Amino acid sequence: MDSLRSKENLNQFERIFGKTNTNPRLFQAPARINIIGEHVDYLGGIVLPAAIDFSVQVFLRPNHSNLYQFHSITYNETITIKKPFLSNPNATWTDYITGVIVELEAAGHSIPGFDLLVDGNIPQGSGLSSSAALEVVTGFAISETFGLGIDREKIAVIGQKAENNFVGTKCGIMDQFIIAVGKQNDCISLNTDNLNYSYHHFELGEHEFYLINSNVKHNLKDSAYNKRRLECESALQKIQTKFPNFKQLYDVTLTDSELNNCNLTPDEFKRISHVISERKRTKQVIEGLESNQFLKVGAALYETHNSLSKNFEVSCEETDFIVSKLKDLGVMGARMIGGGFGGCVLVLDKKEGFAKINEEMKKSYQQKFNLALDFYKFQISDGVKEISI
Repeated sequence: MDSLRSKENLNQFERIFGKTNTNPRLFQAPARINIIGEHVDYLGGIVLPAAIDFSVQVFLRPNHSNLYQFHSITYNETITIKKPFLSNPNATWTDYITGVIVELEAAGHSIPGFDLLVDGNIPQGSGLSSSAALEVVTGFAISETFGLGIDREKIAVIGQKAENNFVGTKCGIMDQFIIAVGKQNDCISLNTDNLNYSYHHFELGEHEFYLINSNVKHNLKDSAYNKRRLECESALQKIQTKFPNFKQLYDVTLTDSELNNCNLTPDEFKRISHVISERKRTKQVIEGLESNQFLKVGAALYETHNSLSKNFEVSCEETDFIVSKLKDLGVMGARMIGGGFGGCVLVLDKKEGFAKINEEMKKSYQQKFNLALDFYKFQISDGVKEISI
């Protein structure tokens, strides 16, 4: 977000919470994309995410009380929280902040009262992880402000726990992790089983990634996201009764005939089919990016979308239409990203094709669904950080 908006938010902070001898500090966390490795981050899989230059910003200042006061620019409301911490059904955005405080205190830190103002330009419900950005920026801001010295990797884990335990969405670690450790112009390959990761720098040259927002809004908590996770867990338990050496679903290397002997439901079988095939595609994409074989990368993106739609069943009519139409127009690769049921499509194509695709897609989507499409260009950016004002 630009510095002018940040300065306006500082003025708003002081209007709401007053001026003191202590100036609030400004912290920023990015959105994220995941190039490949979808719906495997809670199954011990390898993912390839990158931080991008949409962001959530918070101003934070200690208030020397036992109250926690939060103001949202987006919702134009101020909420006061005190112990015991409970979820707030009337202002659910506060749960992502409160949940982080709960997890920090569960880890042995005492968190004094503070005032916090939050603003952001990550499109809500787009699948770009605005919730994870809020969790990570809150954890980082608290750690920095109160001198807790928590490293970025642990901040990510605290954010995930906040969403799992307090918010109630059983998300994996990927979103919080890349938002915490992201680096400009790099993506990371992250092993979500052991949290080992490495940076990968690649040059797209005449190609580019961009996003198309379907403008179909979703709420992961109210969607089938948790159901998919439960299906994967039950599938693994059934497999382990016959093949106890498999610790994670992502590690399963059984043939279809072997899987058929595990008493899986048809839905469980489809979920496993996605996970096993996604493991192969992730290797294909990493190799393709490192060797500039962009047709190979694009083909894998289309295959991933088809698997997410047919096997994991987390797509929807609108995003299926977008990907199918892009393929008809000769675009190199595309797939839905995020939890699913709407949100954004990630596109890989040559830069020269953007204007034509933009025009054609907006027209056909409007005719089909009476909805507008939004196109987002982005840069790969740094992870969470403090901003000087």
